[in-house]
Amino acid sequence: MSFTSGIFLLFFAVLLVVYYLIPRRHQWKLLLLASYLFYAFAGWSAVCYLLATTVTTWLSARQIGKHYGVQAQWLAEHKGTSTREERKAYKAGIKSRARRWMLFGILFNFGMLAVVKYTDFVLGNVNGLLALFGGGQVPLPHFLLPMGISFYIFQSMGYLLDVYRAKYPAEPGLGRTALFVSFFPQLIQGPISRFDDLAPTLFAEHRWDGAAVGLGLQRMLWGYFKKMVVADRLMAVVNTLSGSPEEYQGLYVLVLMVVYAVTLYADFTGGIDITIGVAQTLGVEVTENFQRPFFSKNTAEYWRRWHITMGSWFRDYIFYPASVSKPMMRLTQWCRGKFGMGAAKRVSAYLVTMLTWFVTGIWHGASWNFIVWGLLNGVIILVSQELTPLYQRFHARFPRLGATFGYRLFQVGRTFLLMSAVRVLDCYRDVPVTFRAVGSIFTEFNPAILWDGSLLTLGASGADWVVAGCGVVLMLCVSLLSRREPLRARLALRPLALRWTLFGLLFLAIVVFGAYGVGYDANQFIYNQF
Repeated sequence: MSFTSGIFLLFFAVLLVVYYLIPRRHQWKLLLLASYLFYAFAGWSAVCYLLATTVTTWLSARQIGKHYGVQAQWLAEHKGTSTREERKAYKAGIKSRARRWMLFGILFNFGMLAVVKYTDFVLGNVNGLLALFGGGQVPLPHFLLPMGISFYIFQSMGYLLDVYRAKYPAEPGLGRTALFVSFFPQLIQGPISRFDDLAPTLFAEHRWDGAAVGLGLQRMLWGYFKKMVVADRLMAVVNTLSGSPEEYQGLYVLVLMVVYAVTLYADFTGGIDITIGVAQTLGVEVTENFQRPFFSKNTAEYWRRWHITMGSWFRDYIFYPASVSKPMMRLTQWCRGKFGMGAAKRVSAYLVTMLTWFVTGIWHGASWNFIVWGLLNGVIILVSQELTPLYQRFHARFPRLGATFGYRLFQVGRTFLLMSAVRVLDCYRDVPVTFRAVGSIFTEFNPAILWDGSLLTLGASGADWVVAGCGVVLMLCVSLLSRREPLRARLALRPLALRWTLFGLLFLAIVVFGAYGVGYDANQFIYNQF
């Protein structure tokens, strides 16, 4: 059920009415029912995967919680009568049993994800190797990838690891755990929420709040505008350019880089705006996932602003644990003895960074273009870190330069183009083709395409370019006005009539300029595939 479909709008309208009519103590149960109904539109087989994740997560977390409860009781009963060594040994035994349940949940769910998402990729590469030596081919099973499986498994495993780390107690109820895993607005493209952030409002009782519902509807409108007026209109250009890489070379590739970056941003943030807006109408607070990433001055800052919940998940559950793991600590000590402390720090930092970005890449998709995309991001960040002393000396030599608007604009443009160049791997889905295409920017000079009408033959008419361009300008203005305070918060101080007039105009723009019509089938959100 796509957010841009009529059936979703009907589903949401009915849910919103019923949600505030039923007794408030049953609201979370209605959300659970609605979430499974929403997901059932993707097929009942997909629901089986969702149920498997829910049950194993709940069971593992509950067993971990039980062991920790027994430990707390034993320590209280034996306070003052047990030695330090006895308490330490008892805790170690409890930790070992809790670890087994944690590993069961982790291995089951990530194993399930690996089977359905990566089996064809692995066997395809095996077949490639067998073909080199004249061997037979292994048949590919072609598993159907359940919608949003990466998002809800990562969210569930984050919860399980937090319970194992004793960050908070396990949720005793299966139903409440099921709602946390399946909450429908964020089920198919995130954000990847943490239990302690989402649960307080997800399970709370909510009275009708007209102002909050109005703000949620306005946020949804803004998301639909970005998706339907900008992203869906420009996607035709992306498909045309990426579909014929041999034909469209040189400056066409630069156009593709810029257009795809804008399209992906409008598509993904539009979906997140709808997610947050839907949740807000229901009284649920969902974590923000973007913070004006195209204003970033370097790549590290960009990734702190783009897909924030994904980045924080990989940081907290892969980067930090891997950095302090026993194998990494032993490697650091060995390198320190052989090559000195400086080299030891670099080796561990390089390995953990590249591991994290490899996992980030493979999470996005089971293909080499995503793996290379992830590794390239890791390399860029490490090179940037190594060049930091050089940057510092440069700014010390020219202290006024860094404060100028022109230099800041250069930094922002540099980061945008660099990230766009790497992201174009997502368009071609072929690593050699991508590198040849990007290289053609410097070898084939065809600037005339910018004014000879060539851009009007790429699947978008002159009117399409004008509408999309005006939409991008509006998005830019909103971002600039929201630098210090969200624009919606500033509009909340304005007269009610003015606010609704503005959003009425936004609704009218969607109706008039949205990329739909007779026979139109709205593009799925790009991140649904992950």
